Amino acid sequence: MRILIDVRVLSRGGFSGIEYYTRSIINNLLRFKREHCYILFYNGLKKAALPHEWIADPLITLHSPRIPNKIFDCAQYIFHRPRIERHSNPDIVISPHINNLTIHVPRILAVHDLSFIHHPYFFSLRHRVWHRMQNIKRQLLSADRVIADSDFTKSDIIRTFNIPEEKVMRIYPGITLPQNGQTPERSSAFFNTHSIRKPYVLYIGTIEPRKNVYSIIKAFEIVKRNKQWRDLQLVLAGSMGWLYGDVLQAHRKSSFYDSIRIVGSISEKQKSFLYEHAEVFVYPSFFEGFGFPPLEAQSYGVPVIASNRASLPEVLHSSALLIDPWRIGECAEALEAVLDNEMFKMKLRKAGLENVKRFSWEKTTKEIMKIVEYRI
Repeated sequence: MRILIDVRVLSRGGFSGIEYYTRSIINNLLRFKREHCYILFYNGLKKAALPHEWIADPLITLHSPRIPNKIFDCAQYIFHRPRIERHSNPDIVISPHINNLTIHVPRILAVHDLSFIHHPYFFSLRHRVWHRMQNIKRQLLSADRVIADSDFTKSDIIRTFNIPEEKVMRIYPGITLPQNGQTPERSSAFFNTHSIRKPYVLYIGTIEPRKNVYSIIKAFEIVKRNKQWRDLQLVLAGSMGWLYGDVLQAHRKSSFYDSIRIVGSISEKQKSFLYEHAEVFVYPSFFEGFGFPPLEAQSYGVPVIASNRASLPEVLHSSALLIDPWRIGECAEALEAVLDNEMFKMKLRKAGLENVKRFSWEKTTKEIMKIVEYRI
């Protein structure tokens, strides 16, 4: 079978949840489903290099036109052209993201969340225009099957767009478990570069309003007023997103400015350094279709405090301390509850390690391929 996978989302070379999802699916297809051929559609004028092992794999063909994606998106939105199957002749298409694509073969479309529908103010004007051009309702109706990352997202898709329930299937994404053999010297160099010391509270994710990072700073300030935690740091790691200036301003004005470390974008290796040594991970996001970072933290044995909104209660169950993201005081109380009680901390660590066992990329990939093989 010839399976076309739309990998345009990888063109920036970033490490967002959708990029992580796309890379993980392809890696596992190449491990567990080698009876098929894979065509990677990688349009764009400027693109990050794809992994060498993909390009070298005999099962992979790269279809890589150099049309600027803004022009390509406009043509798809207005004219429903070009039809890429004429050049690659696939039997079926897997779209790991909602990038608009006019295709006249069966298509499996993954939808990770509808935050851009319910909370457009969380996105820049450029992103709102892009979301509008994707014509999500038309994509959902034309797709043969829709994959949702959680039951929450599945229900949201059905309710928001009146999509038949039998068309939408919930398939949980997986989690990549930590690898042994970290080098202490490398982690020490990273911590020294950013003046990070233990103990610290950790957040990893995009610095943007939807993630509610401003509230993390304010909750941290409440905790720091207790002299018991005068040595505690807050580490914020991740790329700068829409309206990140409010977070930087809160940092500049904070009475505990020197205890807050904003390290920006990090590599996968640096991310593992931060998880390994964190006292607690906090993630009071307003809206998530799944939520990788809390599960990643749990896989390292880090106790998690997270929002009680959207998909997070479904994904985390009772393995994390869930809070109202609108209540800064509640977040501060949760931090103190974890930091002050070693028994409670150990309970959350154990529950988190057990929780992540529910999520496997091998299982995710095999469930997706059941749909693909059934459609053909």
